[in-house]
Amino acid sequence: MELQRKPFLSRLYIILLVLLNIGCDQISKEVVRDKVRSKDYIELIDDHFILTNIENKGAMLGFGANFPPFVKKILLQGLPLIVLLILLYRTLTKTDLNIWLIIAFAFVIGGGIGNLIDRIYYGSVTDFFQIRLGVLKTGIFNMADVSVTFGVLLILLLSLTHKKLSI
Repeated sequence: MELQRKPFLSRLYIILLVLLNIGCDQISKEVVRDKVRSKDYIELIDDHFILTNIENKGAMLGFGANFPPFVKKILLQGLPLIVLLILLYRTLTKTDLNIWLIIAFAFVIGGGIGNLIDRIYYGSVTDFFQIRLGVLKTGIFNMADVSVTFGVLLILLLSLTHKKLSI
């Protein structure tokens, strides 16, 4: 569904959705930092949904944690910041985007900024959820990761079901 948007209102909705994603992420991380000791193992739903508190000094699954500090700043802070700003700019200025694509990009941007705030402010990202269902076992993740994953999956779904999508 294409949506011819009123520029001011649509930009406001996009910014609010991005801020909502950032807020959910940052509030959940703050609660975990305050209430859950480092490396605690709290079973929320049997052994299937675990709450913990891990500081990830790298990217996904710890990738890059042992890179030299300068390389980490470039790859885990500088490059993501540039990509997120370009994506935010394009999402805010393009007026003929599919509404679901806008939502997907807002989730990716909000989640990306949430983790970027941690990397810049704390030097690591607070991760705290893990899912274990039989042979399925996730890495430890946070709400920003959920936002980014949801956004990316929605973009993939849209690209498979719509012939013409552009950003």
